[in-house]
Amino acid sequence: MDHLYDALSEIQAPPKPKKKRAYIERERELGHQQLWNDYFSEDCTYPPHVFRRRFRMNKPLFMHIVDRLSKEVSYFKQKRDAAGRFGLSALQKCTAAIRIMAYGSASDAVDEYLRLGESTTLLCLEKFVEGVINVFGDEYLRRPTADDLQRLLDVGESRGFPGMIGSIDCMHWEWKNCPTAWRGQYTRGSGKPTIVLEAVASYDLWFWHAFFGPSGTLNDINVLDRSPIFDDIFKGRAPKVTYWVNGRQYDLAYYLTDGIYPDWATFIQSIPLPQSEKARLFATTQESVRKDVERAFGVLQARFAIVKNPALFWDKVKIGKIMRTSIILHNMIVENERGSQSLIDLTTFERGEGSTTSQVDRSYSTTMPTNFTNLIGNRKKVKDKRIHDQLKADLVEHI
Repeated sequence: MDHLYDALSEIQAPPKPKKKRAYIERERELGHQQLWNDYFSEDCTYPPHVFRRRFRMNKPLFMHIVDRLSKEVSYFKQKRDAAGRFGLSALQKCTAAIRIMAYGSASDAVDEYLRLGESTTLLCLEKFVEGVINVFGDEYLRRPTADDLQRLLDVGESRGFPGMIGSIDCMHWEWKNCPTAWRGQYTRGSGKPTIVLEAVASYDLWFWHAFFGPSGTLNDINVLDRSPIFDDIFKGRAPKVTYWVNGRQYDLAYYLTDGIYPDWATFIQSIPLPQSEKARLFATTQESVRKDVERAFGVLQARFAIVKNPALFWDKVKIGKIMRTSIILHNMIVENERGSQSLIDLTTFERGEGSTTSQVDRSYSTTMPTNFTNLIGNRKKVKDKRIHDQLKADLVEHI
């Protein structure tokens, strides 16, 4: 009987739960070696065009980013642990961040290939976006310099719009994990929560201005009221420009916009219902050139799917850093590929053969202190509807 009782006890006893393993040995050295053999060795497995598709940039540019981050950001310097074993390499960390941004995939999608855990991948992404902003932000997300303005004015005049330096518009990024308490102010109508990006893009899809963070219920006008896009002009710190349209001189550069923007001297919209041949030609030309910013948004979302797919983070600060980093990397790629991908032939301007009537005053100081009286006068000048109407009429005649 005792033996039978012991047998029944063993049958009825619940199985002991398996102990959760706290540490998984991923053999990170194998991950680095596989990555090196696939993309970075002399006889690597995948050719350059495959690298360009999967990393969204050419190999020399990616190596430049990795080199700068590994030198200037402590997190990306490869270190040894207490046992003398090397940690993750800078290539593994940067590749993990780029893959998450490029494909918009889950944070554990690179675990099997790069040998990084989910939490480590999220940390790599966080440190990567902070490092790119700190190291490259001042250079690749800057206000136009005098040389930049001169080039933009030259190209704008060659396209039929003297004084035009870009196109402005807004883009919405869906916020999937928006906190419940904030959903009302970030949701428009019966849609989903979004965060707004206001941007200015030029002919080569370079972003010259990016203002990200307003809630999705705001339209382009409300975002413009909060945007710092004209702060330098209001404070008198923007380089002075001069150009002529239809024989008349102007000294405020302008952006091409859609119909929602106000009639300011710095905005030129299309004509909604053109009646004359001149008006129809102007509307067609303006709408075709204004598509620069729409194309820039499309390329940005196609290049970095993380800003096209719904944002999975709940922290708005981290979402803003990801958007800012995506724009910086986009501008770096534009600069790296500008010679082979540009739709505008800049050689005539670089040689000085493309004579234009637009000029930038290079002797003007942009570091002068702000004068309150001048600030009010500059604001009034930017928002002057009379100048807007006159400039638009002159552009119609010019085109």
